Amino acid sequence: MSRRVVRQSKFRHVFGQAAKADQAYEDIRVSKVTWDSSFCAVNPKFLAIIVEAGGGGAFIVLPLAKTGRVDKNYPLVTGHTAPVLDIDWCPHNDNVIASASDDTTIMVWQIPDYTPMRNITEPILTLEGHSKRVGILSWHPTARNVLLSAGGDNVIIIWNVGTGEVLLSLDDIHPDVIHSVCWNSNGRLLATTCKDKTLRIIDPRKGQVVAERFAAHEGMRPMRAVFTRQGHIFTTGFTRMSQRELGLWDPVTQLDVWVLLRRLKEPTLAPPPGDAESLGVVCGDCMRRCRGYRCGGPRVVSRCGVCSSRHQSCLGNAWVLGRARSVKELQGIQSGTASGTGLVTPPVLGQNNFEEPVALQEMDTSNGVLLPFYDPDSSIVYLCGKGDSSIRYFEITEEPPFVHYLNTFSSKEPQRGMGFMPKRGLDVSKCEIARFYKLHERKCEPIIMTVPRKSDLFQDDLYPDTPGPEPALEADEWLSGQDAEPVLISLRDGYMPPKHRELRVTKRNILDVRPPPGPRRSQSASDAPLSQHTLETLLEEIKALREQVQAQEQRITSLENMLCELVDGTD
Repeated sequence: MSRRVVRQSKFRHVFGQAAKADQAYEDIRVSKVTWDSSFCAVNPKFLAIIVEAGGGGAFIVLPLAKTGRVDKNYPLVTGHTAPVLDIDWCPHNDNVIASASDDTTIMVWQIPDYTPMRNITEPILTLEGHSKRVGILSWHPTARNVLLSAGGDNVIIIWNVGTGEVLLSLDDIHPDVIHSVCWNSNGRLLATTCKDKTLRIIDPRKGQVVAERFAAHEGMRPMRAVFTRQGHIFTTGFTRMSQRELGLWDPVTQLDVWVLLRRLKEPTLAPPPGDAESLGVVCGDCMRRCRGYRCGGPRVVSRCGVCSSRHQSCLGNAWVLGRARSVKELQGIQSGTASGTGLVTPPVLGQNNFEEPVALQEMDTSNGVLLPFYDPDSSIVYLCGKGDSSIRYFEITEEPPFVHYLNTFSSKEPQRGMGFMPKRGLDVSKCEIARFYKLHERKCEPIIMTVPRKSDLFQDDLYPDTPGPEPALEADEWLSGQDAEPVLISLRDGYMPPKHRELRVTKRNILDVRPPPGPRRSQSASDAPLSQHTLETLLEEIKALREQVQAQEQRITSLENMLCELVDGTD
């Protein structure tokens, strides 16, 4: 009698639950723009949602505690002359948010901790460099003030928000519209998907493609890709039959190794001439496909250098391309301990185009693009499809089948967008491992993912140290070639968002611009150039006036609240 063994995982019983009605955000006119972005961004202090607005684009920013019905006259963040397509909070400053629009501009906004009395219309910085609409924004995970934007002009631009300058521009890599861009954990590489159905791994500082895979998903609809903590790439896309599909790819550990098959009579047969890529023979059991080097000679039966399974190969091709899925297996191939193999030359570790996926699963038939939200602390990926009424979540491990289905959260109403809370904004006392903000047509509903535990103590296994708000690098350090892992913090005592921090934008060389050569006209006293001391004095006065205006707005807000309380008390 066989006994079925259930896979052990601490996340096997994760369940989702919608928040109560009084904890939702009601009466919000969510944007109806046909663009495949999440339309929502959230951090431990604020919730931002792209909304419908006449005369341009706008989004609303709400403190997390301001639940219930939102006043129709609540101040918006306006300034774009066309619809807003994407928004993203800065990971190193909870009061700074960037917005991208159909008007080809990116705007960076400073959100005050108090509720403003009127619409916020003046950004602290406007970035102009794209010739068509900008639909993707992503902040660098470890470097301060580094922002990535991707537009309909097929160009990726990396900005230094602290100075308003362009750090890097990737112009000639993508021949068609870019669907998604994702940084890896330390910001060294980018994973991009494009309308040409190619998945690319890019080193932005070198401006070159490190690896690429054509038709990772064979359908024509948009793909999405995110990095995992193991260095793998998780993708979502469509098959030729329009079925939604997920895949896991390993461009890092699947090393290309040329292995010499030991023949009985020709143990030292040299490889035939030709390009290394064209000489590969891949075992059907290991790679689910067998490609022989066709030189016109007779075919014989030999064994795969990795798994020793029998397959046909050309008599003139003694070399096979094996895939080592781990360092231990690679060492075994190098030492010749793998059955029937012996390595006579060092392995050739070249560019890897990761021909075969680690895992590939078909899901269902639907038109909605699957948006993946990945949690590196738990290695769980959540899939939210636009127009769906469910959230599927999977655990990614190093054990076959590598992508393990956990559960599905289902509700009645379809979702227009989704926001994903960073780990530092969760309630650790309730074993909350993820929180989503689901956008309906007229409201935003929090959805909480919880691991059931009986103990009320802090769960170390659920909450390892997680990236905090402090950057590990400055923008110039990253641009010079330095890399650093995120600065981690502990959630044992909970997380308290830091106080309001002002983003300082320094325009370089503005005061050092010399007048053009030529005869100078006579200058009156009003045209005389200002000295450095006078400019500094004026800037200090302007700063003091801004602080005074902010203080008066806070005082007016508090007086209005007191007046409302008095009116309610008399009624």
